Amino acid sequence: MIVAIDGPSGTGKSSTSKAVAAQLGLSYLDTGAQYRAITWWMVNNGIDIDDPSAIAAAAGKPEIVSGTDPQAPTIFVDGVDVAGPIRTQEVTSKVSAVSAVPEVRARITELQRSLAASAEHGIVVEGRDIGTTVLPDADLKIFLTASPEARAARRSGELKGADVHSTREALIKRDAADSSRKTSPLAKADDAVEVDTTDLTLAQVIECVVTLVEEKRAGK
Repeated sequence: MIVAIDGPSGTGKSSTSKAVAAQLGLSYLDTGAQYRAITWWMVNNGIDIDDPSAIAAAAGKPEIVSGTDPQAPTIFVDGVDVAGPIRTQEVTSKVSAVSAVPEVRARITELQRSLAASAEHGIVVEGRDIGTTVLPDADLKIFLTASPEARAARRSGELKGADVHSTREALIKRDAADSSRKTSPLAKADDAVEVDTTDLTLAQVIECVVTLVEEKRAGK
């Protein structure tokens, strides 16, 4: 059972995906963490983020290893645990530029497909282009949405002390960058089920997705 969950930042993708995977005994993959990991490596190794050709040339160098246990997902780059460092503002501000480079997407997509293929009991994979590009044959595709205001409020809650207005502006800017890039833009797959999480609690979103997965498993 391969479940693809896509959607923009702040829609509850990570929390929902982890909880659904844990509840149903599936593996879990945060593809955004992989893009953050390669971005962290580029920054740490002095690669010019404004130079796509420099990023492309270095795309194959770092070794990225993702742990797929939903209870304790891990991410290592060249043997270093980067779960904390990849969440810094510096990485966050540069991940769209790095992710837009086709060579980076090809490298990470290959990694994601091999992890999905090797998941014995099935996997929940979350990101922005899973249902459209990475795993177009996923058994179930879900696209989470929410209003920019709701997303900003959630994201501000995660980033202690963050200003809701500036967070909202940053999210809208990120959406525009992700949706307009030439390679694998953020988009809803034609056969994806859209779930608007604006007025739902996290528990309600999880319950909704679990129900969708169970119905799919039952062949409904």
